[in-house]
Amino acid sequence: MELWLARHGETTYSASKRVAGWSDPPLTERGRRQAGALRDVMNGAEFTGVWSSDLVRAVESARLAWGEAVADARLRECHFGSLEGCGYREADSSYGEVFRAFRGFQAPGGESHDEFRARILDFVGELEPGRHLLFVHGGVIRALTQDLGLDRFVATGSVVGLDWGRPEVLFVHEPGNTEPVT
Repeated sequence: MELWLARHGETTYSASKRVAGWSDPPLTERGRRQAGALRDVMNGAEFTGVWSSDLVRAVESARLAWGEAVADARLRECHFGSLEGCGYREADSSYGEVFRAFRGFQAPGGESHDEFRARILDFVGELEPGRHLLFVHGGVIRALTQDLGLDRFVATGSVVGLDWGRPEVLFVHEPGNTEPVT
């Protein structure tokens, strides 16, 4: 099975360096352009299924980049609890390790890393064989790739390709940069 993980475009929260989680800030104009530019990345690709998080930033990115996608709440970003809406600096000063390691954490008033990862893997485990396009969030991509050698948050408007059966990262396409992974 192959997964293409598209990160939604820039939002008002990411532009102002704030933690979003389950909050649902809208895309900025730049974010809409980023999402629209993903059409070129996917041009000609065929997919068994096209999915998105049910949060507006992912749904709108899917519409701009591809068309209609099937929304599923299991593809939401991690619920960061009381950190949602906090500036990155404020969150980092108190919970910096949560974002740096992105493992083994319990977000204050939110999800644990284990709960977050289990919810995503539950979704992926139900997919039929084939190539699937998922419009998701930075944390979802990181949770699925950090054991595959890509242990960082990719930029908004990026696409990461995975061979889930091996498992391995096939490619990383970030705005302005295409990085084949070897």
